[in-house]
Amino acid sequence: MVNCCGLVTVKNEPVPLKSIAVEVSVQGHVATVSSTLQYENQEQSPLEAIFVFPLPGEAAVCRFSAKIGQTEVVAEVQEKQKAQEQYDDALSSGQQAFLLEESDESPDVFKLSVGSLPPGEKASVSLDYVTELAVQADDGLRLCLPAVLNPRYQPQDSGSGGSAQVSSVPAGSVPYSLSLSAHVSSPHPISRVESNCPLDPLNYLNTEKTQATVSLAAGHQFDRDVELLLYYQDTHQPTAIVEAAQASAKPGSLMGDPVVMLSLYPEFPKDVMSSMTSHGEFLFVVDRSGSMECPMHLGSGSLDRISSARETLLLLLKSLPMGCYFNIIGFGSSYESFFPKSVEYSQKTMDEALQKVKEMRADLGGTEILQPLKHIYSQPCLPDQPRQLFLFTDGEVGNTKEVLDLVKTNAGSHRCFSFGIGEGASTALISGVAKQARGHAQFITGQDRMQPKVMQSLRFALQPAVVDISVKWNVPKEVSVTLLSPPIRVVFQGQRALLYAQLTGESSGDTEGSVTVKYSLAKQPVENQLSFSLKPAEDTGMAVHRLGARTLIQSLEVEEREQDGEKEGAKEKVIELSVQSGVSSAFTAFIAVHKGDGEALQGQLLRRHVPTPSEVRVPVQLGSGVRVEVLMYIKEAFRFQLCCPIPIDFDSPAPTSKPVRDPLLQLISLQKASGSWVLEAALAEVLVKTEEEVSKPKPAQVDQEVWATVLALVWLYGFKMEAQEEWQFLAMKAVSWIQAQKVASVSECVQAGNTLLGCQVQKDTLGL
Repeated sequence: MVNCCGLVTVKNEPVPLKSIAVEVSVQGHVATVSSTLQYENQEQSPLEAIFVFPLPGEAAVCRFSAKIGQTEVVAEVQEKQKAQEQYDDALSSGQQAFLLEESDESPDVFKLSVGSLPPGEKASVSLDYVTELAVQADDGLRLCLPAVLNPRYQPQDSGSGGSAQVSSVPAGSVPYSLSLSAHVSSPHPISRVESNCPLDPLNYLNTEKTQATVSLAAGHQFDRDVELLLYYQDTHQPTAIVEAAQASAKPGSLMGDPVVMLSLYPEFPKDVMSSMTSHGEFLFVVDRSGSMECPMHLGSGSLDRISSARETLLLLLKSLPMGCYFNIIGFGSSYESFFPKSVEYSQKTMDEALQKVKEMRADLGGTEILQPLKHIYSQPCLPDQPRQLFLFTDGEVGNTKEVLDLVKTNAGSHRCFSFGIGEGASTALISGVAKQARGHAQFITGQDRMQPKVMQSLRFALQPAVVDISVKWNVPKEVSVTLLSPPIRVVFQGQRALLYAQLTGESSGDTEGSVTVKYSLAKQPVENQLSFSLKPAEDTGMAVHRLGARTLIQSLEVEEREQDGEKEGAKEKVIELSVQSGVSSAFTAFIAVHKGDGEALQGQLLRRHVPTPSEVRVPVQLGSGVRVEVLMYIKEAFRFQLCCPIPIDFDSPAPTSKPVRDPLLQLISLQKASGSWVLEAALAEVLVKTEEEVSKPKPAQVDQEVWATVLALVWLYGFKMEAQEEWQFLAMKAVSWIQAQKVASVSECVQAGNTLLGCQVQKDTLGL
């Protein structure tokens, strides 16, 4: 394998992309991101540069322009094939042209072609997109600027080919930098802004702290995803925001009418959050492809992804409630189930599953999610056991749209909680499957631990959800409401739902409308009524309109794929809406041509590759020029080599030396499925005591198993409170088990446990 920094050719020529500057404008739960890419042709011949880059899966690209010298050319949206033909025609006639198009396989991957730059010429390319900010489990809003576009496994029968020759750009060697500044505005005070990258101090612009600016520290090398986490006060208040129509658009069209965005982010009372169901079929679908052998992060002491997944499965299996059903499915190029079908959770089935988890390795080749999902959906659901699917993957597949269509088709039978592991996980895949299946998506990046985020999602799966949601619009009779979004069916604790609607017509009298939102939470009815203006002030940003258009476009694209070209209509509607709103789609592209005084192209048109970290390069047939590209889909074996330079022999036996175990994980591994612990040498070892020291203080009238379980709880609350999110459910099981034993001397047990372990844990703290 050849490692190269910069050019794809073996001559080590310079890469034309010099820098990326990003400006972010955040308004509450929505962000507008403006990126400027600076190019320079340092070649002796006319140049074509191709840059493949990721965007958030829910982003709507809404503006694209290019500046050559002092002349700016603003792109227009056209049907994709027409735009591609116009681009090729422009290049062949010596004109400068720019083409921005969405990947056919995944809506979060875009290809930017910068064509026919004369020698020594500079070009500046700008693109804007709007996106909804994902809500994190701690109420933070996440904005991610993906830097890593990892090679994505393409199934052999999907129609895309691979190549045998691969090159990569080592992390830290990307030959361009990133600058980022953000302006944040919110109806509620801004508490703080955090990032996985160094930031300059937060600068508040008013005394109410509802506006602020923040910037990425200077000198950032764009070698990782950049995350901004925004925290507001009073975030659970529902809102209805109306954006005025575009002045130049025709009334009655989407852009020519006002659009309202309804935000629903319910707050769950503590008593609801503490109530857990004991029913459900829990299916843990775990990526076992070669890339899962990569480290979780590049810091010291990092576990590889598959090891972190094993630890997470231990926590999950210990935290499941008695009476539920479960199964574990590993997937790669093929898939394997622990059990032929889901089994009832018991000591026997838990022990059997844990043994298989210990033996689980990243040895199943490529990443093929579609087939295991088809297998799961072919299995009948169990009566009175709602199906909950947990999907773990580093998100590197090439058939994202096909996967999302399958999940959507089966959305009525299950909920899906998805986890994107590592840099470069596809936001379209991870967020998409959760959205289609009414679940929740989490991303584990940088030095994040997988376990807390997974246990947060388990809490969502076990807790009651907001259901029976109804939305009633109250507007004058001259005004009609057209929904742009699918109906909201379920909202989990920590999840926010956005609904877009078009307001057509104009009232002669009333200037206000309202919307009534009703739902049920833990069988208790809740009602909110929100007022909004029917004549809002003009807003040139149009972020709400474009996100509404993107939502409708996505629904129409799914409809078109379901029809498989058999019926006309959906594709034409997508193209019409995309052109009207200026929002990208699968069937359109942005095209800009600077006609200038270009002459027909003479000699070679060089194509240069703009690298991204841990990427691949595939040589292509050159024709009359040399072309360089960022990415082509390849087999997982190459992906594995890129992130794991140390060869691993999958046929060799597992290591026999006993690893040093985390005491917390050791204690968890000793718990029984019922929730209890047994008084044994292994428990004494975790408590750093001898068996005699542990046994001697036991109150005479107390059973050994009760005593051992109390000691385990005292140790958890006394020494591991910082990891409570990880063990809270197994502790709840232990408390329920103790209470079922009807022990009269629990207080004496807790006091004796405190004395033995040197703690001061109160009985009420344990929930006893």
